[in-house]
Amino acid sequence: MNPLNSDTSSRPLAAWLPWLFALALWLLLVAVTALSLWQLHRTALDSQRREMALLSLALTDELDRGLRGAEEGLQALGTELGSRQSPATGGDTVQALRTREALMPMVSALWLLGHDRALIASSEASPVPDLQTFVPRLETLAPGATALSRPFAQADSPNKLVALAFRVGALREHPGGWIIAAIPANNLLGAFGVALPASDARMAIFRRDGERLAAVNVGHLSADEAAQAKRHRAGILRFSDGTDNLVDSHRVPRYGLDVVLSRELGAVLEGWRGALKLSVGALAFLLVTMAVAVHIVTRSELQRMAAQQALQVQLGRTSRLEALGALAGGVSHDFNNVLAGIVGYGEMAQDAAPVGSAQARHLDKVLQAAQRGKLLIERILSFSRGGARASTVFELEPVVEEVLTLLTASLRPGVVLERVLGAPGARLRGDATQVFEAVMNLCTNAMQAMPEGGMLSVQLERRRVSTPQVLSHSPLPVGEYLALSVSDQGDGITPDVMEHLFEPFFSARTTQTGTGLGLAVVFGVVAEFGGAIDVDSRPGEGARFTLYLPECTDALPGAAETVTVVPEGAGQRLLVVDDEPALLAMAEELLSGLGYEPVCFADARDALQAITEAPDRFAAVVTDEMMPGLSGTALASALREQAVHLPVVLVSGYGGALLARRASDAGVTRVLMKPLRRDELAHTLGELL
Repeated sequence: MNPLNSDTSSRPLAAWLPWLFALALWLLLVAVTALSLWQLHRTALDSQRREMALLSLALTDELDRGLRGAEEGLQALGTELGSRQSPATGGDTVQALRTREALMPMVSALWLLGHDRALIASSEASPVPDLQTFVPRLETLAPGATALSRPFAQADSPNKLVALAFRVGALREHPGGWIIAAIPANNLLGAFGVALPASDARMAIFRRDGERLAAVNVGHLSADEAAQAKRHRAGILRFSDGTDNLVDSHRVPRYGLDVVLSRELGAVLEGWRGALKLSVGALAFLLVTMAVAVHIVTRSELQRMAAQQALQVQLGRTSRLEALGALAGGVSHDFNNVLAGIVGYGEMAQDAAPVGSAQARHLDKVLQAAQRGKLLIERILSFSRGGARASTVFELEPVVEEVLTLLTASLRPGVVLERVLGAPGARLRGDATQVFEAVMNLCTNAMQAMPEGGMLSVQLERRRVSTPQVLSHSPLPVGEYLALSVSDQGDGITPDVMEHLFEPFFSARTTQTGTGLGLAVVFGVVAEFGGAIDVDSRPGEGARFTLYLPECTDALPGAAETVTVVPEGAGQRLLVVDDEPALLAMAEELLSGLGYEPVCFADARDALQAITEAPDRFAAVVTDEMMPGLSGTALASALREQAVHLPVVLVSGYGGALLARRASDAGVTRVLMKPLRRDELAHTLGELL
């Protein structure tokens, strides 16, 4: 069963929520950016409008002051000419015109016309400008009034000129006339004509009838566009060249002139456009980044959900197996107590029976049956992680080699054995017999899955797990492991069978062979070693069982010492604790026969009180582990806390590495397995006492 392919109703919601959240966040950023850009756009336009308004006002004031200065000069010239006694056409008049021209910076030439518009005198020999181009018309001017002409050019100068006409009163011998001053058109622009504030800036001066008198950088700005600029002061207009322009206009009322100032909108907003491009690029980059991040988060969330579902499936399997293990352990414990009585009393009866008698033979059969029952209980307790096993450091590869050597002689026809053992010197801590049994069960199960033959592959390697994983039937923490894989090419395992694969007495075989405890024992062995198991199989594609066993770095134990014969006791007083009255009676008789003086207690608390009151009364303590109220290890811990340092022999049908560690922490001296053999108990007590 692959939890990654399982369907859940919450997956669409979990997949869409990050996308919706990211989209809402991005839209919020877009809205904030748009608002900021709009404010920046408005600020840029307002700032440029204020700048253009100030500049236009300054240019208008400069133009007004310049024309007023020219007008005042013409008025002074008229007064001077009117007060002279000499004829107006004399050389003194020409000199007066030239003198006045030199005093007027804006003026380049002066003409004096009579009432009939005839030329009286001039400061230069250039012709009089066309009198029909003046606005207002010359004949309508009142004395002291002015008029401006259309721009014109002189033959000896490429620059345009504008004429300013001033109506003067009657001269000495004439009823009146006009003084006309030629002003270079560029002089009307003042300082703006010399230095532009920006390359895109434009300025033009228009007469009241729309005639353009002077301009800078304007090109083909028409009178209609100028009129629109005057109507849309401080606004945005599109000119005939296709450009959008920010315009500002001011009027010089005395002379009927309009000063129009404009800048291209694109140049004004160039900085804003740069900010816009940068913002759009940043938003696009942020969108892509958020999309990638959300994709990663969504994929991780889906993987987390799949892992959680796999963990739930695995926890369900583990809980079911633990419940079955607890049930099997409880039944086995009670049955072990029964076997303990049978073995104990059987051995004592065997000692009393005549050698070679029928009674001795019958007792031998009883003890043999008890031994077979003991082996069956050990297999059940292996599944329930309660078997009383030795815990030593051993190399794994020789154990696997021993299994494969035995299998080689009994392979079915057509079965090919492949071995890939790549972990020389790798060690485990526990019972090597358990590992031998687990590997043998896996290989036997693999051969039974291939009745027609196939490849049986056994592989061993070191693996480092850097992140926690969830396997098919166990969680796998971080650590260094020895991975032992057994693969076959059989029919595979269906999902229904996978759910009950490691349950005791469950078998998918149609033939009634075996006890159904093989894979259950494998699961118990792996759990006892603190490892994990993974099963990878699909119907029709074979199966692969992988055991992950924590690698041990401790040194191998030294050679075992030669066992010597231990003498019987010398009357030492022993405190015996067991909640089974029958076992207490058997232990009392057995220990008395070995030369000891047993004092028996069915309640561990009463035993603890007896030792506390007289700790020197006893030579050693023999206690059962599984007892109501106070267990054997708890009793040993209580003795150590009260500084009572008696040897403690713990007797239990449960054991293995877990009990060994618990007993060591409690200060237990030795751990013996049920059912007890008289020789084993005698040897242990002889060594301790």
